[in-house]
Amino acid sequence: MPKQSFFITGANSGFGFAIAQSALEAGHRVIGTVRTQTAKASLLEQLPDVHAILCDVTEFDRIPAIVAQAEDDHGPVDVLINNAGYGHEGILEESPLDEMRHQFDVNVFGAVAVAKAFLPRFRERRCGFIVNVTSMGGLITMPGIAYYCGSKFALQGISDVMRAEMAPFGVHVTALCPGSFRTDWAGRSMVRTERSIGDYDTLFDPIRAARHEKNGRQLGDPAKLAAAVLQLVASDTPPPQLLLGSDALQLVRARLSRLEKEIADWEELTHSTDG
Repeated sequence: MPKQSFFITGANSGFGFAIAQSALEAGHRVIGTVRTQTAKASLLEQLPDVHAILCDVTEFDRIPAIVAQAEDDHGPVDVLINNAGYGHEGILEESPLDEMRHQFDVNVFGAVAVAKAFLPRFRERRCGFIVNVTSMGGLITMPGIAYYCGSKFALQGISDVMRAEMAPFGVHVTALCPGSFRTDWAGRSMVRTERSIGDYDTLFDPIRAARHEKNGRQLGDPAKLAAAVLQLVASDTPPPQLLLGSDALQLVRARLSRLEKEIADWEELTHSTDG
């Protein structure tokens, strides 16, 4: 794989950090975004070769100038890893709309704003690779993470359209759909709505307890995900979406099987609406 320039959002932790570290070790140039000076200092202490820049993906109007400055300072970017995001956990009825709005601002609008800053550059250069980090939660759902799944479903669909629109210009777009990995997603990075309605205890309390219990012991290894991402971006024929993790594979296959059965069960009524 030729040496390339990576632009990674949320590079100070989780998948972003793992991909940044792996890319640097492979000899690539890495521009990593962080939200605070403290995070920038921490990232540079751990990965001194990264080009760390401040960028809050929810400050949409500032992103084009940040991207322009990054390319002026460090040269053209080849690969965008749209990684910045977080998880929200909470029963839908209990969770304020403001929490949904912020979830979408980061996970959807922020990712799209960063991608849009690169689209004209990649299109004009007739090359480039965009990896939008979604989730298995962009293909399946679970009780208690409606806002998160909603945001990842949205980014999943947008990624598919982005892929079709950019393909004529030689630009690849893949949605990366990880399962459960040993990151801080279910730990300090997760925003949790306070419980308030007892009727949901039987459904949700075991789910929340299991997530706490599993945190830090998930099957997925972030370093192996990073290696897989490097293999992905080296491909000339990357997939529209890439599942990572055996749990993601199992759960998505089960959802597809249920969907096929639902379609077959209601096929007669589906046809009945044709004029």
